Amino acid sequence: MTESPTETAKPTFRGDVTVELVKHSASDSDVLWAARVSTAGEQSLEEITKDPERSKGLINYLMRDRHGSPFEHNSMTFFISAPIFVFREFMRHRVGWSYNEESGRYRELQPVFYVPDADRKLVQEGRPGKYVFVEGTQEQHDVTSRAMESAYRDAYEAYQEMLAAGVAREVARSVLPVGLFSSMYATCNARSLMHFLGLRTQHELATVPSFPQREIEMVGEKMEAEWAELMPLTYAAFNKNGRVAP
Repeated sequence: MTESPTETAKPTFRGDVTVELVKHSASDSDVLWAARVSTAGEQSLEEITKDPERSKGLINYLMRDRHGSPFEHNSMTFFISAPIFVFREFMRHRVGWSYNEESGRYRELQPVFYVPDADRKLVQEGRPGKYVFVEGTQEQHDVTSRAMESAYRDAYEAYQEMLAAGVAREVARSVLPVGLFSSMYATCNARSLMHFLGLRTQHELATVPSFPQREIEMVGEKMEAEWAELMPLTYAAFNKNGRVAP
């Protein structure tokens, strides 16, 4: 028997995403001791206590010539809140990633929904594979916000109606849209994060262009900022060599 729903919360709308680095074991020295074991054996452990700045040339060499495995000996765990449609794109990244997302089977989902901010470009021009997004008019922004908010309210009302009738959460959640906010832990290493950033962000230094949806790019930008603080030499080498994962 499904528990009775909590007192109905009013839908709220937001146009941002949040990313929190909750724990990590990641530094530039992790790259160095992993790389030097091939020639120094157990003496490579000395890199743990040395200043990695003295070996930034090695990090750049590994990045440039795409010796990727030394960039895997680290870990970062992020807590991310974003619309469900962002997570469905996110989870296409499988190698070097681990995910745990909140479950609509086991908890009542809260009515927090995505509505684009005023600076979100709304109009797509051009054909698939060669298109750009441009600014929308005020009228287009108004109709987008109005239509989304109305649909969200109707969907959440239907969800609550089913819960109140004793319908299982895993069934009732079917009416909820992909604009609903969800949360998850995502754990990766620097190599897998670089691959993600290469595909999910646009950057002037990228040698291979990418055309991500803006909302997943927003998540990527926040993750990138956290990683840049942890591994500044690796991050600099990534940018110097065209933002291509090794």
